[in-house]
Amino acid sequence: MKNLDQRNQIIEYSLKLNSTNLSPLRSGNISLRGIEDDIEGYLITPSGKKYETLKPEDIVFMGLNKEEEKNSTNKPSSEWRFHRDIYTNKKEAHAIVHAHSPHATAVSSHGKPIPPFHYMIALAGGDDIKCAEYATFGTDELSKNVIKALENRSACLMSNHGQVAFGKNLDDAFELAQEIENICHQYTIALKLGQPKILSFEEMKKVLDKTKNYKKR
Repeated sequence: MKNLDQRNQIIEYSLKLNSTNLSPLRSGNISLRGIEDDIEGYLITPSGKKYETLKPEDIVFMGLNKEEEKNSTNKPSSEWRFHRDIYTNKKEAHAIVHAHSPHATAVSSHGKPIPPFHYMIALAGGDDIKCAEYATFGTDELSKNVIKALENRSACLMSNHGQVAFGKNLDDAFELAQEIENICHQYTIALKLGQPKILSFEEMKKVLDKTKNYKKR
């Protein structure tokens, strides 16, 4: 089977979506950039299958220049469009994790960015975490909204939906998704006490410079 190692990686991290409660039951999806038969594309979790039942052959390969590859008995995740568009627009993206994590989803229901109440906001690439405008799941409109919210960012919230994060590999993308969930949890706690103090633009600029090498240590 082609790309067996990548398929097994996707299954491994799909199971972690459930075991870490980052995305319960069938929610969320995961993909990895890849090549099959000289076609540049990505491997993505199938639509509607419980992660605990996944087998390597269930993972669907999609071409970047085609809407859908017909070499699988399964349909790809309904969110394949924004996976494709992230890979197309973000050359540094090699893995994507989309999750309906509880706190990120709760914060996303307000449709607003998360301001720099904590310096770890910088892990997403900027001085705030953007929230993509709402659109029906699986649509081109949603994909366009996500790409806009990811400008100069490697993660964003999705209004009334959840979050998406990408990285150089699945471990990197999954860890970032966990960080976003943790930040959202902290933010919801902070709001219970009132409006939190917001770090200045100048401070966040210093933090962004320092966090460039954060994961290399």
